[in-house]
Amino acid sequence: MSRTIDYGNLMHRAMRGLIQEVLEDVQANGLPGQHHFFITFDTMNPDVEMADWLSDRYPTEMTVVLQHWYDNFDVSDEGFAVTLNFGDSPEPLYIPYDAIKTFVDPSVEFGLRFETHENDDDDEEAPHEEVETPPQKAEIVSLDKFRK
Repeated sequence: MSRTIDYGNLMHRAMRGLIQEVLEDVQANGLPGQHHFFITFDTMNPDVEMADWLSDRYPTEMTVVLQHWYDNFDVSDEGFAVTLNFGDSPEPLYIPYDAIKTFVDPSVEFGLRFETHENDDDDEEAPHEEVETPPQKAEIVSLDKFRK
């Protein structure tokens, strides 16, 4: 039996940890400057908690925005709870980190996307993550540039 390093799951955990750390800082200190978050999550995740009318309206996924008004913000090791305003109707949500599909802070052009793909060997889904970065001009650099 050969052992392999599961980079996909290690990266998955690291990126969820990054989101948790950012949200913990916001819980403690508020959103700094122009920062705000677009968080898309899987509403079918069994640990998501939301009003029935919201799950009826968003049966597979939903995107929420943390920006000007949010209340009852509580971050834990498994996810976060927040009350958001939906058409002047405050609604509590609980979003586990494992349900998050995208986490974007457009104020600094930062984003994370979590994707799952079918594994041909079995029926389990393996996580695949991509870090979105703003387009930049490519520069070819020789390794000799860094040698002394």
